[in-house]
Amino acid sequence: MGEFEGRVEGHRDGHGLVFPDQGEPAIYLAPQEMRSVLHRDRVRVRIQRYDRKGRPEGRVLDILERRKTPIIGRLLHEGGQWLVAPEDSRYGQDILIPKNATASAAVGKVVAVELTEPPSLHSQPVGRVAEVLGEIDDAGMEIEIAVRKYEVPHEFSAETLAQAASLPDRVRPVDRRHRVDLRDVPLVTIDGEDARDFDDAVYCEPFQRGRGKTAFEGWRLIVAIADVSHYVKPGEPLDEDAYERATSVYFPRRVIPMLPEKLSNGLCSLNPQVERLAMVCDMLIAADGRIDAYQFYPAVINSHARLTYTEVAAVLANTRGPEAQRRADVVPHLLHLHEVYRALLKQRARRGAVDFETTETQIVCDDNGRIEKIVPRTRTEAHRLIEESMLAANVCAAEFIAQAEHPCLFRVHEGPTPEKRIALQAMLRSLGVAVSLSDDPQPAEIQAIAQATQDRPDATQIHTLLLRSMQQAIYTVHNSGHFGLAYDAYAHFTSPIRRYPDLLVHRVIKAVLAGRRYHLAASAKTRQPEPRKGGRLQAKAAKPMSQEMALWEAAGGHCSANERRADEASRDVEAWLKCRYMREHLGEEFSGTVSAVTPFGLFVTLDALYVDGLVHITELGGEYYRFDEARGELRGERTGIRYAVGARVRVQVSRVDLDGRKIDFRMVREGEGDKLLARGERPRPASAAAELAQVQESDRAVKARTRAVKSGVPERAPRSRKPGPQRPAPKPRARR
Repeated sequence: MGEFEGRVEGHRDGHGLVFPDQGEPAIYLAPQEMRSVLHRDRVRVRIQRYDRKGRPEGRVLDILERRKTPIIGRLLHEGGQWLVAPEDSRYGQDILIPKNATASAAVGKVVAVELTEPPSLHSQPVGRVAEVLGEIDDAGMEIEIAVRKYEVPHEFSAETLAQAASLPDRVRPVDRRHRVDLRDVPLVTIDGEDARDFDDAVYCEPFQRGRGKTAFEGWRLIVAIADVSHYVKPGEPLDEDAYERATSVYFPRRVIPMLPEKLSNGLCSLNPQVERLAMVCDMLIAADGRIDAYQFYPAVINSHARLTYTEVAAVLANTRGPEAQRRADVVPHLLHLHEVYRALLKQRARRGAVDFETTETQIVCDDNGRIEKIVPRTRTEAHRLIEESMLAANVCAAEFIAQAEHPCLFRVHEGPTPEKRIALQAMLRSLGVAVSLSDDPQPAEIQAIAQATQDRPDATQIHTLLLRSMQQAIYTVHNSGHFGLAYDAYAHFTSPIRRYPDLLVHRVIKAVLAGRRYHLAASAKTRQPEPRKGGRLQAKAAKPMSQEMALWEAAGGHCSANERRADEASRDVEAWLKCRYMREHLGEEFSGTVSAVTPFGLFVTLDALYVDGLVHITELGGEYYRFDEARGELRGERTGIRYAVGARVRVQVSRVDLDGRKIDFRMVREGEGDKLLARGERPRPASAAAELAQVQESDRAVKARTRAVKSGVPERAPRSRKPGPQRPAPKPRARR
């Protein structure tokens, strides 16, 4: 029936999936087949049969490549044997550790294990403890686990650190050569209170060209971006490590930077009152928000102030307030920035760019790294002002490179596929939204639906459907435009300290300005991107690419994959922290809103804590619920009770699984919305303290007691996993 090569992705229930290299549908591997392979192994499989839904099931023929990275888990001692229960439940087997290979680690310690013997049909994998990370409750341990679990590079090479140390501490006279001197221009940085690296500085002034009625009126907007490419050269150790990371990874209270701190927080960061090198996008913005003209050039600048979003928002709200008086020298320029922002907003509306109002949260931690509170992140006029300025510079960069017909990494975001368009229209009609999408939907159509439904009770559900209908933004050499922002060409230019594609864009712009081409060279750390589900990273070009274009596409796939890896690692840490936080609230009741509906239950976001959890379908009462995919709801067959996104409910925290990063709720009573019928109060647990004690005890041994041992060990009784539905991906967030 066909043989395929691909990467294995394990599942916590014991089975696995193989994602073929060429993007064919995933091939199911039964638990028996997973005995000899591990998560992330490369294998050759043969399709044996198809199930009732036409999905292929395979048999492993050969193991092509074993994953060599260490596996993170907790060291346990059971039945006289040492073993490590992997923290990542996708590794379906515990790892046996010889007693002389424990590195003197104590029971319960978090360790990194290197495999010495791979698994087979008749034996478990064997390994040795390569690193002892510490106790699971140590401050920051969740981050140490995540960077290893997701293989995030977190240590710079000795060569990179030596090169960074050899760089100067300040701008030298030789660095200023052939640069425009903007040190007298009152550029300012505007960032969050906790920001440490400053990529961008901005300045705006009114502009008029000509006289009389034909005079052009508008603004001159200067966006100065840290010139990382001056210090990070192709092929050097700094560049090799930066490419391998591709992005900085942000965790609560810690950042894994793309560049060493000598550059990210020092030499390249646009700190106030010090000279810095920058690449400048100098724009003329018309009164209606059109970008009338622009130019790029290297410059030397001196940021006149380090402002925060809170400060700037306060100044814009009250130009006579204490914040404005304290920053009196820059207030006029801030007002001009606000004026050009309002003009850019007009152009955004004309383009029909998609703009959803979503609530993002911020985790506030204490000194021990534990959650103190979770608060909504408020977007102010200052946030939007900077965002629109950066969008303007990014679209200029993309247009400049596209006109030069130079290869580069564009930021591409495509709209709904034909299949998603049909499904979206059917779902909207089932919700009573009478719209007809064109065969090739435009951003303005999506935005019109969002605006027309923003006051409906189910607005959240509708906006979620709209967001999920669009594809994920990626980096690629093939410019297909940015659907969400309604741009024909868009590139990332404004954050080279923390994103490698921006650094490449800077290099290309410099090459075009100098009348030459920038050739992307193959690197020792360059590798082809791994195909993802559905083959999303594959090039969409119909004809074969040249060797150079193939290198660009590989770089785009690498940066896109590492961006997702960074997001997954960050979400994993946040989920761990939230689970730890919610253990203190076991048995308590909260009001919440249904944020997602699945065939196996409801996901609910708590109002007060901004934490998500699952109400399993078995917790909805003695009723048979049918999942209506078209409407995205669960409906009781006997009572007609409906649960849909946006429904108001009241739940009780019933269980927290720290290892599985899961929080379970039980329904207490439903809200009034969505035609829900009231049911009586459910009994509280007999003892929340007893339940907490059980969860705490399970932190050490739950993996060992619930994992399926895939090979027989005479002195140990077989263990089985508790089956459960796979949790869906987190709520999508618009990515720019």
